Amino acid sequence: MIALLQRVAEARVEVAGSTIGSIGRGLLVFVCAEPQDTEAIADKLVDKVLKLRVFADAAGKMNLDLTAVGGGLLVVSQFTLAADTSSGTRPGFSRAAGPELGRRLYERVLATASARHPVVASGEFGADMRVHLVNDGPVTIPLAVRG
Repeated sequence: MIALLQRVAEARVEVAGSTIGSIGRGLLVFVCAEPQDTEAIADKLVDKVLKLRVFADAAGKMNLDLTAVGGGLLVVSQFTLAADTSSGTRPGFSRAAGPELGRRLYERVLATASARHPVVASGEFGADMRVHLVNDGPVTIPLAVRG
């Protein structure tokens, strides 16, 4: 699975003009499933996201994870993370999982995250979303998790 994490002061996602998920301080995580991904890989991604130490401690060093700072987690599906731009000027998306697998693994990420962390919000799989965020730092980290 591919993810792009952004440490945020706040973030929200809207569908059709209505906010469907929002957090204050925390992590906005864009998630993309690939054809070879499994539920175990989705669980591994959640573990990595929750344990990633990207928040400052008292000394200002990135040493604290999401749980330590009591932050929220906003998870948004984004198949375009698997874009292939190796030829031409129009990206291809054959590296992304198909809609059925993509939805199943996105829902697995949400269920696992919700079981392990108290504040989890989400976008809507397959919807045309507007994502608003205030990147804190800025801190933006790409993450790939393989079996």
